[in-house]
Amino acid sequence: MFVGYSWLSLQFCFYNCLTCNKEIGTTILHFIFISSQWLVLSTIVNPLCCTGMQEMSAAVIEGNDAVTGHIISTTIGGKNGEPKQTISYMAERVVGTGSFGIVFQAKCLETGETVAIKKVLQDRRYKNRELQLMRLMDHPNVVSLKHCFFSTTSKDELFLNLVMEYVPETMYRVLKHYSSINQRMPLIYVKLYTYQIFRGLAYIHTVPGVCHRDVKPQNLLVDPLTHQVKLCDFGSAKVLVKGEANISYICSRYYRAPELIFGATEYTTSIDIWSAGCVLAELLLGQPLFPGESAVDQLVEIIKVLGTPTREEIRCMNPNYTDFRFPQIKAHPWHKVFHKRMPPEAIDLASRLLQYSPSLRCTALEACTHSFFDELREPNARLPNGRPLPPLFNFKQELSGASPELINRLIPEHVRRQTGLGFPNPAGS
Repeated sequence: MFVGYSWLSLQFCFYNCLTCNKEIGTTILHFIFISSQWLVLSTIVNPLCCTGMQEMSAAVIEGNDAVTGHIISTTIGGKNGEPKQTISYMAERVVGTGSFGIVFQAKCLETGETVAIKKVLQDRRYKNRELQLMRLMDHPNVVSLKHCFFSTTSKDELFLNLVMEYVPETMYRVLKHYSSINQRMPLIYVKLYTYQIFRGLAYIHTVPGVCHRDVKPQNLLVDPLTHQVKLCDFGSAKVLVKGEANISYICSRYYRAPELIFGATEYTTSIDIWSAGCVLAELLLGQPLFPGESAVDQLVEIIKVLGTPTREEIRCMNPNYTDFRFPQIKAHPWHKVFHKRMPPEAIDLASRLLQYSPSLRCTALEACTHSFFDELREPNARLPNGRPLPPLFNFKQELSGASPELINRLIPEHVRRQTGLGFPNPAGS
């Protein structure tokens, strides 16, 4: 069910967002209030160009279904001689709520396509960073933006609605499923999911230069049929500029890189690599590796595994941090962190990702070439049910600047033969 707007007003006081570059356009309104929770709305919306919409309640309509969706009818097109087209979405259920706002599943009445609509309160003074970044991205392992529109309430609160592709599951729920049946995730899925996480990160880090800053199982979508993985929720994402300060209180606690805990403000995209390493460990263990109960306890959990950081490691994380008073604890051997039958390649990858010094962590593209993922590069690799793997090697701009050796390790020979590629060329990939 939809939640009221009053709580949103309180939670978004400091939300860094905003209005789109174009003026809010003429609004056409039609309202029906259904079962006290849902609205039927209609407005004019241009694809990827947000226009206005007013929300109001009208008469209550009795119905057999207590959860009848609200319908959003939008008109897209109409530019450069394109014909206008009306698209209507019926809200079906809420799939997520939080400090960001609300996400609900909806169905396009014209095509039957299911979408996800993320609704967030906006500050009229700023542009919305998430919207601007999502417009830049186009990759199989990043959730795609279809279009967006603004809406207002009778209290003159402005909301941004992002219409995105719908993916039915999250890594978090997949992990919960295996935990509920007291089983660990099959290793082939750990490899497949983690590889795609790094592939998505390689793209956002390289092409638009975006740091996600909140990689965690809840923000990783999984298609249960194809097992394709997509990064989602770019509400905390930012293009990091060298020399510019950023907030250090970012990223969900269990997945927060140690330099953030040490208060670093000039960090890099390697904080995402740490988070992805935590996700890998969680998929392997079936539970979070560093389950800190507070920011300080989070560091304690990390020290219990990695040992006390040296002065040099602390300097690498945050050169401004001088308060060095930690008990000297030895690192716990990685092979003892995981169960005895854990493949050494999995342990090696985790150790390369979860390092104190950000510069020593491998990049996302380097992680994709790790031997842990060699099974995915085999010519006859298939899902356990015999179906083909999702596309894993259709790289494009993210290979720009990569060495020929790295690309050669990244794209299997059988794929190069099938696609007619010779030795991969970074500039032409």
